[in-house]
Amino acid sequence: MTDRNLSEWFDNCFNRDFVWFAKRLSGNDTLANGAHQAGPYIPKSLLFRVFPELDRPGARNPDVEFCLCVDSHSACRRARAVWYNGGTRDESRITRLGGQRSALLDPANTGALCIFAFRRNAREGEEICRVWLCRDESEEDFVEDRIGPVEPGSGFVWRRPDALSSVPEPGSTGCWMTPDELPQSWLSEFPSPAVLIDRAVQLRPLAGERVDNRLIRRRDCEYELFRSVEEATILPQIRRGFTAMEDFIDLAQSVLQRRKNRSGRSLELHVRAILTEEGLREGRDFSYNEVSEHGRRPDFLFPSVCDYREGTAPDERLRMLAAKTTCKDRWRQILREADRIERKHLLTLQEGISEAQFREMQDAKVQLVVPAPIFRRYAPSVRPYLESLEDFIAGLRRSVA
Repeated sequence: MTDRNLSEWFDNCFNRDFVWFAKRLSGNDTLANGAHQAGPYIPKSLLFRVFPELDRPGARNPDVEFCLCVDSHSACRRARAVWYNGGTRDESRITRLGGQRSALLDPANTGALCIFAFRRNAREGEEICRVWLCRDESEEDFVEDRIGPVEPGSGFVWRRPDALSSVPEPGSTGCWMTPDELPQSWLSEFPSPAVLIDRAVQLRPLAGERVDNRLIRRRDCEYELFRSVEEATILPQIRRGFTAMEDFIDLAQSVLQRRKNRSGRSLELHVRAILTEEGLREGRDFSYNEVSEHGRRPDFLFPSVCDYREGTAPDERLRMLAAKTTCKDRWRQILREADRIERKHLLTLQEGISEAQFREMQDAKVQLVVPAPIFRRYAPSVRPYLESLEDFIAGLRRSVA
């Protein structure tokens, strides 16, 4: 059950006095990958508005001290916001968090959902930043049920209309479509995740590009398409206003549910498209979302669910691939899938994992599959044991050679 303190914290901080930044901690945020200057990355534009004194391009690495309280772990301290602007760096982070004693730097919290609530117009002596670091799946579900999915590599900024109005959206992939450019059918009925992914593949065919780069670039494109449709169809409804509270609640719930549906299926469907492009035929070389046994549905079975159920393929040829955007607390779910397959493969976009959790995965015979560009977010000691999606597909081909 969700801790009651989180509900109270949410109610206290989700108001016009605060602007939020929600993110999943990466290996570069915590101490998981041994980064020299660990500390959570916060968008520069957001920190500049909270701390205008940081916006000094002529100064080398300008910084400011402030009071930060990690309420989830009952810890307060004087922290530092810094804009690293020397050499090739151009990023802002929160540092001086107390080293290994800090929950925000604990490698075990890599991948955890974290909310930074910055107080606007703070008075002397007030905490400028209050933080909640989700401690388990139930807390993450509680937060995402209210603000929508927060995925690795992208943050969520919440603000009132009178708050930080110019905090930028994520960087453009060139896939944004204006209402005039969108298909008319999308404006009358929101397109399904599969339809959006088909369009992302059309916009980003990326023929000849490596599998892992294709996956990441297309997924970014598809997310931008999703957001452009959402803005074109939902924003006008919000601007028209509501005559009943129930109408507002119904719209908000439908938006959140659609975002969760998109987040839950997007990675699987992108992988399905890439497998097909790589010459694997669904139904013969792989099966998607089919029942293995006892009502369980692995994301992907190889060569096929028929080979798995009927025993026409030897166990050493069988493969299973689960696709989970984040895996911090959810990776154990796959252990109950596909009993005939001892070694499970798990594809994730999570940006890092603690060495202790990685060892636990290895002991459970889980092989972590990570897109190659994300390898650098993992500890040097873990990287040699990661497998890219391209490596996984090559392994499938070797198994039938």
